[in-house]
Amino acid sequence: MKKALKRWETVLFCILILEFVIFASANSKFLMPRVLFGSINDIIPTCIISLFVTFVMITGGIDIQAGSIVGLTSIVLGVSWQDWGLNIWAASLLAILVAALAGSISGYFVAYCGVQPMVVTLGGSFLFSGIALLVSNLSATESYKGISGFPESFVSLSKKKLFGVIPNQVIIFLALAVIAYILLHKTKYGRKIFLVGVNQNAAEYSGINSRLVILSTYVLSSISASIAGIVLTSYLGTAKSDIGATLTMPIITAVVLGGTLSTGGKGSALGTSLAAVVIGMLRFGLPLCFKVSQQYLDIPVGLILLIVVIGRSIANNPKVVAKFAKGRM
Repeated sequence: MKKALKRWETVLFCILILEFVIFASANSKFLMPRVLFGSINDIIPTCIISLFVTFVMITGGIDIQAGSIVGLTSIVLGVSWQDWGLNIWAASLLAILVAALAGSISGYFVAYCGVQPMVVTLGGSFLFSGIALLVSNLSATESYKGISGFPESFVSLSKKKLFGVIPNQVIIFLALAVIAYILLHKTKYGRKIFLVGVNQNAAEYSGINSRLVILSTYVLSSISASIAGIVLTSYLGTAKSDIGATLTMPIITAVVLGGTLSTGGKGSALGTSLAAVVIGMLRFGLPLCFKVSQQYLDIPVGLILLIVVIGRSIANNPKVVAKFAKGRM
């Protein structure tokens, strides 16, 4: 019990409960299943992608191209279905393969060429956004309109609800969260990721192909972005090249707030999941319950992130720890 209380995930869970109490007290509509799950639909892409960006950051890297890959996935899916005549599910598979290729290219430059992850993924974000725009120009539909009219079987991917209440997107997110947790915390592959993040040289001496591990994390991150792109396209009913343009900062914020160190070696799939939901509920609850304008919602999220990062740095400062220990004696 004491160990559980000291875990950062416990703190995040308490923050989430506090949000529910405060927002429900201010507006009883907040707890209505239809309203609550409707809000979750808007944050699912961030939740899905942040799970696997966690893998990247544990190795000491960063991935800021995921939002661009969401748009690339969406437009590849739309064009290959509408203009190239592929079955909608074959088009979805093609989009996932394209995303995996994009992730492997970035991962190769990071892992095998030693280029800074920030530089590679920043360049990747511009490159893949540009490719998405090029693909959209191959369509008979003007790019600003987007491609719509998808089959009902595809639209139902996000429209159907389990027991008439829980949207399919939530089920997809929960399934991916379980997969991410098992991969990261219950397999040899996960242990390799942590060891590479702690000390890449030590990992190599232990017989781990650290470069392949790093590359694989970027591929997984890109595949998760493609899954989010497919879900988002189904939810909106429209394929566009820029639908993931605003996702980058929420994703990185969720990963860092979830307890993943930017320097690598520490992170948690559960922490990231909780942090993503905490941020999502905050951005939903403030406008609904306190009439906060959408344009100011980045302020509280930014404050929470700053408080967490600064607090963690102070708590890990040897001088602070020594003074605290001395004061208890």
